[in-house]
Amino acid sequence: MNIRNLVLRVLKNFKMIPNRELVKIRHEYYCGEKLNLVTPKSFNEKICWLKLHFHIPLLTQLADKYLVREYVAEKIGKQFLNELYRVYYKVDDINFDELPNQFVLKGVHGSSLNIIVKDKSKLDIAKAKQTMEKWMKHCQYKKVGLEWAYKNIQPKIIAEKYLEEIGKEDINDYKFFCFNGEPKFLQIDIDRSINHYRCYYDLNWIKQPFTTVKTLLYVDEVEKPENFEEMKSLAKKLADNLPFARVDFYSVHGKTYFGEITFYPNDGKKNFIPFEYNKILGDYLKLPIIPNQQQVITVF
Repeated sequence: MNIRNLVLRVLKNFKMIPNRELVKIRHEYYCGEKLNLVTPKSFNEKICWLKLHFHIPLLTQLADKYLVREYVAEKIGKQFLNELYRVYYKVDDINFDELPNQFVLKGVHGSSLNIIVKDKSKLDIAKAKQTMEKWMKHCQYKKVGLEWAYKNIQPKIIAEKYLEEIGKEDINDYKFFCFNGEPKFLQIDIDRSINHYRCYYDLNWIKQPFTTVKTLLYVDEVEKPENFEEMKSLAKKLADNLPFARVDFYSVHGKTYFGEITFYPNDGKKNFIPFEYNKILGDYLKLPIIPNQQQVITVF
C-alpha cells in the first residue's frame, strides 16, 4: 500500500470532512481512481453522484424494510410480501416466546442487519439482544458511505417468516439492476451463509462475463427459475422511473417474494471486473438534471 492509499485509508473515516470531499476520498480509496462528479461515467461514480444529489423523500420509505411493504402492496400487491410477524421499536419489546421456531429478525435501517433463526431452541437470546441493541444505534448514513436514503429512517426491527427450499441451505437472491425504470441485468447471490457465490445474467438469461471484485464467481450455470418473467415484470413496476434501483426477489418453489430495494449496491465501492464494465454498465444510468439554483434534487 503506497503513502497516498495510507492517507486515504485514514481520511475515509473522518466524519468532519465535508460530504462531497468525503465521498471523493472514499471512492478513490475503494475504487482506485479519482471521482469525477462533474461528468461521472462509471457505475460507481454515478452512484456517488446520486448519494450527494438525489434526495427525494420516497427513497427513505423504500430503503426502510418495514415501510417499503406499503409501497410494494400498492404497486404489485401484498401477495408478494413475505409474512410479517411483528415490528419492534425497542429490543426489549421482542417476545421470543410468541415467535415460531424459525424466523428472521431484520434491522430495517441498514445493510446486513439480520439474524436468521432456523431453530429457536438453539438461539442465544441474550447475545441476539446485544446484537440488536447495537443495530438500534447503527446509522447506515453516517457509518458507511453517506447513503442518503438511510439518513432519516427510524431504527426498528421486524420479525419475518423464514423462507426455505428443501435441499438448499440458502435460497438464491435475485437482484435486478433497474436503470431509469428498466431492468437491464440481474445479480444472483448463491449460498450466502456458506461461500457466497455471485454471478450476473442478462434478461434473456444469458450469463454475463463480469462480476465484482472480492466476490466468488459462480462458474456453473444457474437454472432459470420458473417465475423469472414474473420477477422481471415486478422489478420494472417497483423501480418505476427512478434513475437507479436494485430490486431484489426470492423464488421459493416457483413463488415470488419481494426482498428489498437498494439504491447504492455495495455502497458504490466495489468495481466490476473486467474493468471496462464499470463504464459499460455506467452508460445505462442517465442521471437527472439538478434544477437551477439548487444543489440537490428533492422532487422527481
